[in-house]
Amino acid sequence: MDEILLRSLTPGVLGILVRRGADFAAAEDAVQDALVEAVRVWPADPPRDPKGWLVTVAWRRYLDATRADAARRRREGLVDEEPAPGPASAVDDTLQLYFLCAHPSLTPSSAVALTLRAVGGLTTRQIARAYLVPEATMAQRISRAKRTVSGVRFTRSGDVATVLRVLYLVFNEGYSGDVDLAAEAIRLTRQLAASIDHPEVAGLLALMLLHHARHASRTASDGSLVPLAEQDRGRWDTASIAEGVEILQKALARDRLGQFQAQAAIAALHADAPTAGETDWVQIVEWYDELARLTDSPVVRLNRAVAVGEADGPRAGLAALVGLDDSLPRYAAVTAYLHERDGDLTAAARLYAEAAQRALNLAERDHLTRQAARLHARGCP
Repeated sequence: MDEILLRSLTPGVLGILVRRGADFAAAEDAVQDALVEAVRVWPADPPRDPKGWLVTVAWRRYLDATRADAARRRREGLVDEEPAPGPASAVDDTLQLYFLCAHPSLTPSSAVALTLRAVGGLTTRQIARAYLVPEATMAQRISRAKRTVSGVRFTRSGDVATVLRVLYLVFNEGYSGDVDLAAEAIRLTRQLAASIDHPEVAGLLALMLLHHARHASRTASDGSLVPLAEQDRGRWDTASIAEGVEILQKALARDRLGQFQAQAAIAALHADAPTAGETDWVQIVEWYDELARLTDSPVVRLNRAVAVGEADGPRAGLAALVGLDDSLPRYAAVTAYLHERDGDLTAAARLYAEAAQRALNLAERDHLTRQAARLHARGCP
């Protein structure tokens, strides 16, 4: 069974059901039922038109559930509109569905969580990690969002800012997590940039291109992580870098700075440096100052501390950490790195080991474990 194919078809099938008038929560359940049926049936009898097959089965499951629910008897008239089996529309509904999920009846945070779960394909645990909240808290938030939109007709789309936030989180999960969603996020952001003239849409697209340009150099042949300073810059995708920089420059020229443009500017400075030692860390700190002003994010301040450590020395970087919550993801890793640069190898080894225990994925955990082992091998207790 091709799980990647099923995942790619899911948003389009869900979008078709919603546009035909299906309640979102019930439509999502129907699509999941259809996917389960596909896993059971397709290995022995693969359909010629997988999307059409899923639409037909999901629509029938939706209608069955509707008829079984006395409170929704008024929807029984939709049975006459049941689509006949056959080729389904080739139109990509995914981006439209992103906007529909960002419904005005939801708060931005709930809309993002619901979209990531229903359309982006992320698990509740992955979404909770992105929001820095417990998994149980995120599960409740998603459940409340589903209840809120239950029975709502999706005739009003959400705002661009919410959709950008969703695309950004999907890209981050695909770029650094366990699910390959980065390319899909770039594709959808390209579509959005082609349809909306907005500097932050351009900024997000530039950011994605600049980060994804380093994708081939981020891991070694054995799958281990390669830190930015150690990456082979000859393997970076120069065409993507050039495109990202051009898009960013046009966006910045409009003088409507937003957080994605600021992040893209930082990524562009990294991409522009011929070697790690030639990175313009002073400018990067300045951009982090702008980003902190725009977002007031503790994660931004954590990343800024690394830049300060490179620009002004590790002790300045450690001083920049004052006031931050030490439970932040990667806080221990950043502190370990700055202590190592300051010559306190004992503290660095201890903190690398602690950071490994808190790592967000297996590759990161293995990398931090090796960092701790490297210092232990040098005689650090």
